[in-house]
Amino acid sequence: MLEKESNPTHSKSTGLPRKRFYRARAHSNPLSDSHFPVPVSPSHVDFSLHYPQFFPSSSEVSCSKKIQFADIGCGFGGLLISLSTLFPETLMIGMELRDKVTEYVKERILALRGSNPGQYQNVSVVRTNSMKYIPNYFEKGQLTKMFFLFPDPHFKEKNHRRRVISLHLLDEYAYVLGVGGIIYTITDVEELGDWMKSCLESHPMFEALKKEELEADPVVKLLCSATEEGQKVARNGGQTFQAVFRRIVPTS
Repeated sequence: MLEKESNPTHSKSTGLPRKRFYRARAHSNPLSDSHFPVPVSPSHVDFSLHYPQFFPSSSEVSCSKKIQFADIGCGFGGLLISLSTLFPETLMIGMELRDKVTEYVKERILALRGSNPGQYQNVSVVRTNSMKYIPNYFEKGQLTKMFFLFPDPHFKEKNHRRRVISLHLLDEYAYVLGVGGIIYTITDVEELGDWMKSCLESHPMFEALKKEELEADPVVKLLCSATEEGQKVARNGGQTFQAVFRRIVPTS
């Protein structure tokens, strides 16, 4: 009882962190300088800090198990939590630039691990700038899924270079995605939806999934329902615009 009273940032009934203590600006400027540790290369990431059940010590980073899913700009971690139980043997990580939001996701994962023994051990979060440091975390062809859900639209044309989906950034995403890997994007801003779809269509290493493939993919159903932003759009009766593409080998 005393422990719960001394930690007002967490709910007494569920043990989960309360979002109101971790609120931050809706988005951050990805081109500004932020100060946080960045690994020199993927081999320098201490996975024991993220997945202690899979990597009991930092000396065991040579384990063949690798991160396969990356949620870019993961927000409060709703998608990651849903994916964790859907793919319990798949390591996944959220990449978030805002420090308070990252801290919330960390506390949320720890609380869920504590109240659900054996579960949520495959999910973690890191504070980083994915527009700058993706190759520092993932090897060539390592990922099988990348998620870009409700990213900052950066409406002004002069700020379009800040958008997380662009032709030059797709080069980096294509590098870390294995052939057959999937990029999932969704937004409630039609112009941004058209932009992301156009970028993916223009890139030689991506092709759109067919309608029947989208209908058969259980992850597609989570794009709207699993995130705080998606739930807000649904409550307000808003539209969403998806673009889901597969990494391919470009034809000569």
